[in-house]
Amino acid sequence: MEAASNKIVHRDEITDDAFTDSAHIPEKYIRTDEVSAGAVVGEDEAYELPVIDMAKLLDPELSASETAKLGSACRDWGFFQLTNHGVDEAVIQRMKESTVQFFGLPLDSKNDVAVRGDGFEGYGHHYSRLSKLDWAESVILITQPVQDRNMELWPTNPPMFRDALEEYSAAVTKLMRQLLGSMATDLGVGEAALLGAFSGKRQSMAIHHYPPCRHPEKVIGNTAHTDGLALTALLHVDDTPGLQMLQGGRWFPVRPRPGAMVVNVGDILHILTNGAYRSAEHRVVVNAERGRTTAVIFQDASVGGMVAPLPELLVDGGEARYRSIPRFEYLKVRFSALAQRKGFLESLKL
Repeated sequence: MEAASNKIVHRDEITDDAFTDSAHIPEKYIRTDEVSAGAVVGEDEAYELPVIDMAKLLDPELSASETAKLGSACRDWGFFQLTNHGVDEAVIQRMKESTVQFFGLPLDSKNDVAVRGDGFEGYGHHYSRLSKLDWAESVILITQPVQDRNMELWPTNPPMFRDALEEYSAAVTKLMRQLLGSMATDLGVGEAALLGAFSGKRQSMAIHHYPPCRHPEKVIGNTAHTDGLALTALLHVDDTPGLQMLQGGRWFPVRPRPGAMVVNVGDILHILTNGAYRSAEHRVVVNAERGRTTAVIFQDASVGGMVAPLPELLVDGGEARYRSIPRFEYLKVRFSALAQRKGFLESLKL
C-alpha cells in the first residue's frame, strides 16, 4: 500500500453529507449493476459458514481434528468464523466503543484525521474505482510495526481510541500467530517457515461504517473484491448483516455470530500456499434501516521480499503454480487490476 500504488487506486476525503440524507443519491455512488450482479442465497436455504474453535486448536487432545476443519475451511471457502479466540472481552469492547464514538462525530471532527494527498491512511472513502464510490466511510491506519505508524492520523477523539487500537492490534497479532501455527501443521510445513513469512511485516487496521440507505438497491457498501494482503480478521461492531462471500457462483451472506471473528484468506496467503488455500471474493451490501460497523485487521506477508509460494511446499518435485514477484511490484500490479476490475490471481498463474 505504498504511495506509488495509491496513484492507481485513490482514497478521497469525504466532503459532502450524502450519507445523512439518502433520499437523493449522488450519481458517483449509484452502482445498481453491481448490487444486482449474481444470485444471493436465500434466507430459507440452510447453510453455515465454517466455524473454527480456537480453544480446540490449542488443546492437544482436540487440535488434530480441529486443524483438519481449519484446513478444509481455508481450502473450500477461504472464510471461517473463529470462536473462543481468546481476545479479552474488555479489549474488544473498548475497540467497539471507540469505533462507534468516532463515527458518531460531526464530519468536521472526523476530517481532523482525513486522508491526505496520495496517501491511503486516515479518514475518508474506501478506495475509489472507475470514478465510483462505495457507500461507506472508513479510517485506515498502519498499526504494526510501531515505527511505521503515522500518529498524526490516529484519532484523539474519542480520547480512548488510540489506547483501544493499540491493545486490540497487539491482541490480534498474538491470535494470528496462533492461527498460523495451526495452518502450518495443516499444510505440512514447519511453523517457523510460515511464521517467518509474516514476522515483522506490516499490519494495518480499517474501521468501516456503512450508513443506512433508503435505496440499498442502488449503492454498494464495498465492491466485490479479494483481500490483497495475506490474512484478514474482522470484528463485527454490531449485528447488522451485509458481508457476502462468493461460493460456487452465488453470494453467501455471512451472518454475524455472537462472540466470533470472521477470518479470511487473502491473495498473498493464497500464493504462499501455492493455491492450497483460497482467497475468496466478497462484498458488502447496504441495509435500508440500519448502519453497519466493522473493525478489520489486515496482515501482510512475503518470503525474502517476494510474494511467492513457500519453498517448503515445492520440495520433492513440487511445482510452483504462481510466479514469484517482488512485493512492491505485486502491490502495483494488484492495485491496477483492482482499479480495472480484472482478475488478479489468474494473471500470476504459471
